[in-house]
Amino acid sequence: MIVDHTGITLLLATFGVLVLLRVPITFCLAISAIVTGIYLNVPLEAIVKVMADGVMNFSLLAIPFFIIMGEIMNEGGISQRLVNLANLLVGRLPGGLAMVNVMDSMFFGGISGSAVADVSSLGSIVIPMMKKQGYDDEFAVGLTVCSACQGIIIPPSHNMIIYAFAVGSASQLAGGTLLVVSVGKLFLGGYLPGILMGITMLIISLVIAIRRKYPRGKGYTLKEGLFILLDGALAMFTALIVVGGVIIGIFTATEAAAFAVIYAFIVTFFIYRDAPLIRFVKILYSSLKTLAIVMSLIAAASAYGYLLSRLQVPRLTTEFLLSITDNYYLLLLLINFMLLALGCIMDMAPLILICTPILFPVLVLKMGMDPVHFGIMLLLNLSIGLCTPPVGSALFVGSAVGKIPIERASKGCIPFYISMLITLMLVTYIPAITLFLPNLLMPGK
Repeated sequence: MIVDHTGITLLLATFGVLVLLRVPITFCLAISAIVTGIYLNVPLEAIVKVMADGVMNFSLLAIPFFIIMGEIMNEGGISQRLVNLANLLVGRLPGGLAMVNVMDSMFFGGISGSAVADVSSLGSIVIPMMKKQGYDDEFAVGLTVCSACQGIIIPPSHNMIIYAFAVGSASQLAGGTLLVVSVGKLFLGGYLPGILMGITMLIISLVIAIRRKYPRGKGYTLKEGLFILLDGALAMFTALIVVGGVIIGIFTATEAAAFAVIYAFIVTFFIYRDAPLIRFVKILYSSLKTLAIVMSLIAAASAYGYLLSRLQVPRLTTEFLLSITDNYYLLLLLINFMLLALGCIMDMAPLILICTPILFPVLVLKMGMDPVHFGIMLLLNLSIGLCTPPVGSALFVGSAVGKIPIERASKGCIPFYISMLITLMLVTYIPAITLFLPNLLMPGK
């Protein structure tokens, strides 16, 4: 089969040049696909149809509901309640507020699924508190930024929906039958890796806190503790609705997300009542902006993926990687390094849509890796990119919230990069960490 090297170079080089020129990633994907399509004599109508088909997918309907749910909970005073709940559980340990920072991110990640939302909402509360108690600025910001990345793999996460969609597209583009990855299994697969990441950060935070003599947090009376537990549990129940409903089979992911929006609306505006009902208009506006970005990105990535497939890039990538080594474990290490490098220069959602069609045939179709395991490994890799320079979005938000330069924020992240890399290696080479819960609770699905 003849390989069009000029077409491949045109597709990749156009995209690379536009990225370096800081063109928005959606336009980078769309323009490079159109330019390459013109070179290949692909009708423009065909490219537009591929883009339209890319977003007309029922599984993507869950994404707007997840976005709205996260916006509602973020607006309704949930952040302070989760801080109080985490403080109740771990605040009395040495460096208690650092422990709280990790725990509240774990809780919030199970609600919003967004690292940036975590840093902006929880960071604005916890970082000033840590500074007031004598914590170093770099440590406070670095811990906040890195712990927020737990939210990417602790369900529910709309990035898991994007990955599930990308797997379907990748399996078809690779010339096989449509492969559907269970969203419920992805949700379950993210729990233990997310908790493991949290535990490694807790250990590192505890060691640093003891060495630097950071203070313990305050205690609570039994009455205060029960109130905090009940108040925080109402918010945490949102994640239980989504994940539990999907696992048991009561809901599809879309139906669970829609029901969770209703629950979040009632809890925020009629039980907590920290925000007036008029704020719901702002929530819808903010959600619409986010949704427009995500869906236009998916449409553009669909066209780009179509050109990748037409030019046989996934097949050529498979052959290239296997020519370097056919050892499964070395191949995993090589792909991890590649994903970590890509995460430093691009955001998460476009990388999911670009890398899945290229790497899925190598690891899943060729090497037999479980698609759920591959998905969690991919998301964990790319979540690290959210807190690494030069384009880590969570790092930039943390720097702004903590009012310190990017350089100092990056320095504070260094101990926690180590914990994230340890987690990544464990998840990569011990599939049971990811697959234990899916195989236990959803066998054969």
